[in-house]
Amino acid sequence: MKESVIYFHASGPLLALVGNPNCGKTALFNLLTGSRQKVANYAGVTVERKEGKLTTPLGKALRVLDLPGTYSLVPRSPDERVTCNVLAGRATGEKRPDLVVCVVDATNLRRSLRLVLSVKRLGLPCVVAVNMQDLALARGVHVDAAALSRELGLPVVATVGTKGGGDADLRALLDDDTLWQRSAPPPADGQPQDTAGDHETIQRMLGRLGLSELVPHAVSDRIDRVVLHPVFGPALLAVILFMIFQAVFSWSVAPMDAIKALSAWLGNAVGGLLADGWLKSLIVDGVIAGAGGVVVFLPQIMILFFFILVLEESGYLPRAAFLLDRIMGGVGLSGRSFIPLLSSFACAIPGIMATRSIANARDRLVTIMIAPLMTCSARLPVYALLIGAFVPRGKVGWFDLQGLVLFALYVAGIAGSLAVAWVLKRLTSQGQVRTLMMELPNYHLPTLRNVAIGLWQRVAIFMRRVGGVILLLTVVLWFLASFPGAPDGAMRPAIEYSFAGTLGKALAVVFEPIGFNWQISIALVPGLAAREVFVSSLGTVYALSATGANTAQALSPLISQNWSLATAFSLLAWYVFAPQCLSTLATVKRETGGWKMPLIMAAYLFGLAYAAAFVTYRIALAWT
Repeated sequence: MKESVIYFHASGPLLALVGNPNCGKTALFNLLTGSRQKVANYAGVTVERKEGKLTTPLGKALRVLDLPGTYSLVPRSPDERVTCNVLAGRATGEKRPDLVVCVVDATNLRRSLRLVLSVKRLGLPCVVAVNMQDLALARGVHVDAAALSRELGLPVVATVGTKGGGDADLRALLDDDTLWQRSAPPPADGQPQDTAGDHETIQRMLGRLGLSELVPHAVSDRIDRVVLHPVFGPALLAVILFMIFQAVFSWSVAPMDAIKALSAWLGNAVGGLLADGWLKSLIVDGVIAGAGGVVVFLPQIMILFFFILVLEESGYLPRAAFLLDRIMGGVGLSGRSFIPLLSSFACAIPGIMATRSIANARDRLVTIMIAPLMTCSARLPVYALLIGAFVPRGKVGWFDLQGLVLFALYVAGIAGSLAVAWVLKRLTSQGQVRTLMMELPNYHLPTLRNVAIGLWQRVAIFMRRVGGVILLLTVVLWFLASFPGAPDGAMRPAIEYSFAGTLGKALAVVFEPIGFNWQISIALVPGLAAREVFVSSLGTVYALSATGANTAQALSPLISQNWSLATAFSLLAWYVFAPQCLSTLATVKRETGGWKMPLIMAAYLFGLAYAAAFVTYRIALAWT
């Protein structure tokens, strides 16, 4: 996933949402902005930046900024520092908000109101949105918005970010022009003056409101008796992960077949309209075959993202981190590394970005270095191609055989990352295990709106890659594989005389010990920019090297006929540890402040990939 900084340039006041983690702030943001939002990064840092557009009932156009969650305005991590800088007007490329909406959790006002008092002291116009009102009422907690407004001296509205219309009162309030007037000048040094008296102030305030007693969430407590059980909890986590990988293959068969059929029809239709020549080859063998060879795996990627979003929305992910804390501790990390590593299953870039929540510098660096070993979605097209070509469809008991192989590849990546972390623990002088301290939010039923928006954003990112980097690299490879043409009287396919053919045969000398032919060697080169490009590149190479009617549309049967099983297994082992894409290496460079760590990462991943492929190839040769 290529990083970029995207800003709306539309005029209009800027409204910023601020709140603690797990207060429902992002759900409210999604409700306010719908699909009119973009996700990028703040200038100069890899902290996620979400901005959207909102039109009030009276037609006022607003920009809405969803700031990273924070517990206070005294930053302890890079993402909290971004929130503080934006509110103080120190953020690069972003003006100071015209209005701040402090989103507070109605079920935990004690914690949320400390942040409200800090924001109020900044002198910015401020509104308090008491969110999760439905959950509070279900637990017998009634928050009187008018009474709370009198206590705080700020406008207060009730919201339910997970239900349509749950933002109606907030939308209506935003049309009040007096709301946007600054209440006080900002502090001279731009810093909020947190005082020790805030705790006592909030205690007295809650006492007067009749909310001083904590009310436990009985449903979450009952669920946690099973989910966090020392025996049943890990077993349940293993089952959940296993079923996800099964679904990736079994649920995607029908939509993948439909995309394959559409791609084949489009290639034939366009090819029939064009005369033979370089233009037909470019469009059919380069553009259509290249893009279609990657888009076909979109259903599998969507299924994987869907489950990750559901687990995140439900509040289960922090529990998974807690369950894995002992295992992570054995290799010198804490359970806090789990969520960044799980994010890396989608893409290593947001996984590396998520390490900014890890306070310990050594733990954060180790997590960054092993994040690429998680099987990101870019590997999925390669796995799906090879498994579909060489692993027969069938059942092992109740389970899909191809899904079992995919699950084994994911396990291999996880085992490799734990092994690398264990080695780093032995090589570093500060390898002691840290105690895990993190908040376990209440369970929530995932909302269709939030899951759909998150899924759409990730599909859009994937399709931009198909239409951008992947398409560009495929066309470049087509050019290298098409020129210069074959000489008169040539007996071999024209690609063997091209620039790509010459490069492939030179690289084949390096990769021959692990069973890679020259076609694979060519496709590996553009795959360094983005792993999923390997599939489209391989399709282009085989389309141009075909001597008969074979095309890239028949790539799966082509490789099953021309490759040995040992070569296929070797390539699978290579991609378990394959050197990271260039975008990820650039992110590591930014996060670590230099090229030392990215170069070390690229070198050790290449070494692991070559060693794993070599061992796999030799064992497979002896076995077959």
